[in-house]
Parts: sequence; C-alpha cells; structure tokens
Amino acid sequence: MHELTRQLLHRFATLILAELSILIVIFQVFAEDLAEKPCRPNVVLILADDLGYSDLGCYGGEIQTPQLDRLAERGLRFTQFYNTARCWPSRAALLTGYYAQQVNRDPQGQRPAWAALLPELLREAGYHSYHSGKWHVDGPVLAGGFERSYNLTDQDRYFSPKKHELDDQALAPPQPGETYYATTAVADRAIEWLDQHEQQHRESPFLLYVAFISPHFPLQAPAEDIARYRDRYLAGWEVVRRERHERMASLGIYHGELAPPEPTVTPSWNLAEAELQKEIGPGEVGYAIAWDRLTPEQQRFQATKMAIHAAMVDRMDREIGRVLDRVRAMGAEENTLVMFASDNGATAEQIIRGDRHAPGAVPGSAESYLGLGPGWSTVANTPFRRHKSWTHEGGIATPLVVSWPAGIASHGALRHTPSHLIDVVPTLLELAGIAPPSAWRGEARPALPGRSLVPCFAGDATIERDALFFKHQGNRGLRVGDWKIVASGDDSPWELYNLATDRVEVHNLAEKDPARVEKLAAMWTQRDAEYARQGATGKPLGKPGKAAAKAGKSQSAAPKQKRGP
Repeated sequence: MHELTRQLLHRFATLILAELSILIVIFQVFAEDLAEKPCRPNVVLILADDLGYSDLGCYGGEIQTPQLDRLAERGLRFTQFYNTARCWPSRAALLTGYYAQQVNRDPQGQRPAWAALLPELLREAGYHSYHSGKWHVDGPVLAGGFERSYNLTDQDRYFSPKKHELDDQALAPPQPGETYYATTAVADRAIEWLDQHEQQHRESPFLLYVAFISPHFPLQAPAEDIARYRDRYLAGWEVVRRERHERMASLGIYHGELAPPEPTVTPSWNLAEAELQKEIGPGEVGYAIAWDRLTPEQQRFQATKMAIHAAMVDRMDREIGRVLDRVRAMGAEENTLVMFASDNGATAEQIIRGDRHAPGAVPGSAESYLGLGPGWSTVANTPFRRHKSWTHEGGIATPLVVSWPAGIASHGALRHTPSHLIDVVPTLLELAGIAPPSAWRGEARPALPGRSLVPCFAGDATIERDALFFKHQGNRGLRVGDWKIVASGDDSPWELYNLATDRVEVHNLAEKDPARVEKLAAMWTQRDAEYARQGATGKPLGKPGKAAAKAGKSQSAAPKQKRGP
C-alpha cells in the first residue's frame, strides 16, 4: 500500500513538473514576443507645407536640415511616397485615411458623419492627441478629437498673424514689438502640449500633429536665417538643380535622368510678369527662363528668394529639433514613431495677398510678399516635372522620413514601394492594435483604401494594392504597379509612363500602347464615380464671404501652360 502511494505521488509530481515546464516555455515565448513587439508607440506626425521633394539634405538638397537628416540616419526614407498635390486634400487623406474625394474634401465640403479623424479613432487605444499649426480641415479642431490645439489660420503673415486660435478660440494678434515667428510659435505650442501630457497623462501614449505652414508663400524668414544662404544660389537654378540630381544619385534616392525644365508652365492664377514687376520690382520674373537670360539685378533678386526659401526650411528643421528634444527629455524617444512629409510639391505660384508687398520692402521681411516662382520650384521638385496642384510627379511626390528606435531596426535605409498619405491611418491603427471601424456615428464606412506600411518597417517590402488615385482641379492620375496615366486639365488627353524606367515622365507611351491607356482610364473613371458617390453623403460648406469667394474663383480652374517669353 505504501509502495503504491509512493508511485502515485511520484507520477503526480512528474506530471506537475511537466506541466510547469510547459508553462515556463509558454511564458518565455510570450515574454520574448513582448520584448520583440514594443507597446503602442507615441506618434509625432510632422507635415511641411509646399516643401519640394529634394529640399531636405537627406534627399539631395543643399539646405541644412540636420534634425531630419538624423531621423533618416536612424530610420527610413521612402522614395516613392505620394500626397494629393494640394494642402486641404492632403490633410483630409492624412487624418481620415481616405482619398479627399471619398470624404467630400476635394472640392472642399463637409466630411460625411462616418469620416472620423485619426484622434477619434486612436482614443479607443488610450491615446491623447494634440495639434499645432495649420488645420485646413472642415470643422473645429477639438471636435476632431484633439485635446489641445494651436491653429494658425492666417497663412499670409509669418511675423504678425491677424488670425490664430487656441483651442478653437480666437487669440489676440501679436503686439507691435513682440517677437513672433510662425514656425517657432508652432513648435512652442507643440512643446507646451508635450509638457502638459507628461504632467497629466504620463502613462498614456500620445499623438502630436505638428503642421508647419513653412515654406508656403509668402517667403518670410528671420534676417539671420536668410543671411546663412545669402549668396548660395547666385550660380542659378540650372546649376543647383544639377547638383541636387547628382547628390540624389549618390544617396540612392533616384538614379534616372533629369526632366527637362518647362519654362512656360505656371499656374493659371499667377499674376502676369508685368504685374509682378509693377508690384514688386524689376528683379521679379514670371517664368523659369534660362539663368543667363536674366539681368544681374534679376539674378540677385531670384537668388535672394531661394535663400529665403532655404532659410524657412532651415528654421523649420531647427524647430523640429526642439520638439524632438522635448520628446527625448520625457524619456519617450525610444518608443516614439516620427513621420515627416509634405502636403504637396513645391509651388510655382506667384500671387500677392495679405498686406500686399510694400514698395522697397526688404525681401523676406514682414513687409514683403514673394512667391518662390517656377524657376526655383523646378529645383525644389528635382528631378521631376511640374509643381504643386499638378498630378505629375513634381506635384505629388514627397519625402517621407520615418523613425522609431524601438520598432525599426534598420538605420539609414530606403524603402521603394509606392505609398501614399492614405496609408498613414491604417499604419497607426495597426500599431495601436485597433481594427478600422466598419461604422461610425451610426453610418457605415467604406473600407479604407490605404494599406499599412508596418511591413516596410522590417524590410523593403512591396505593399500590394490595386491602384493609387489622383485628382485635383481637373488634373488626374492613376498609378497601377509601375504604370501611370496622368493628364493636366479636364480636356487634356491621358499620358502614359512606365515609372520603373521613366519616373520623371518624359517618354509618353500613350500612342504606343493605347490599350493600356484605355484600361487604366476606365479604372480611373470607375474610381472617380465611386469616390464621388461616397463623398456625396457629406454636406457642402457654408457659403464663403465675398473675398473668400473671389479668391476661390480665381483658383478654381486647372493650372494651364502659359506662353512665356
């Protein structure tokens, strides 16, 4: 009897030990899995305004951008990332995860009730969300799920905005003698929101959306920043463009040919050259003509304009550094995902708004109102054709710099898969552990058109998708794999390019392959109709005032090719 009891106890103990061993192995695997997968990351989304594809140092530019270059060195650069060609549709895509047409935001209307913004979606995962900078989304900022906001609604005055808001409430304009510069103010508020988060929600993840208005016109920057670049661009736009092209090749960003300049292509709403010279002076020019055809006065003036643009990008980079320093001081750098992009390509626009351009104003000062113009916009968008508002690559290609020390092991790596702002929401939802909702506010939601970029964090993965869709003010485009159709204006014929061999869109294959054009055009038309149907569930915005209506009317037509000298 005792022997039997001993044997039973021995077997029982053996079983217990075996089960404990299994539990230990399971716990070790689970612990290793947890160690390999960082918890929900903090997110810093940074959006520049009218930044060109090659403006950053890490994308081939000569402008000093050490903070963004450092992010690229510690993370990834995407070489085929797209926006929508214009500010408000890009912001709709970034914050909703849908094409702007799907949510009634191009043309500008009110979003459907089901089109929630990113902060509303992330709230389920415990995120606290903050905004600083440009908004240009329908509705108040806080109604979109942000807890704090600094909204710079005046984009015509970098030194003295007449309209800006704190938590959707109007702020007094900066007083005479008060030191204010928009780019710095946006960073100041972003840092303030981080301070508040650390004090009140330290254990929770955050989303910080920093939307600079830089380097959008008017070209205005602190004098000391401009001085750093004063003589840098006297060699002219052809020379600087070739230098950027060469650096892009050495960095592995782009290895193809350089698109020929298009000196007569400008937005249809630009002021005529004679009017520009009347308002600004004889140094201004309306077209990207050869540098050696400019007078010495024009060369100096144009070089100064690019120096101001560079100063604005330089200052933005410095302010980004201050924001990221605060993240670092919080001890949050390791598990903070930073994503930087631009809302569209650099702009060839030359219009005068705000307080106009004062006679004899120092270029770059508060009294001046200058646009970059087509010559330097062509440089900023190296190596591509066209500019902001066009759906050729120059209007829609943007840098995307991604850094996440805890989640991205690659340093200084490139990612070549075609991707788009619509991919940001599905990427962040996946990292937050949230499935995209099938309904919102009692209304069914279409499936998100974008794809998560998380697979690209581990390697240069190809993100499978049917197509990428583009439409803005009559300009159209569709990319399927390496093939792209594109057209400028409602009445223009489709052009066809194989982007694998012709990313700069100079070898039009439409006549050689009409069947492919017809197939892709049918796909574009089907999507256009479907997206318009989805967006029609929203409402039109209220009627603008006379001034706003006049401004909107002047920019309603698709950009056309003007006849230059």
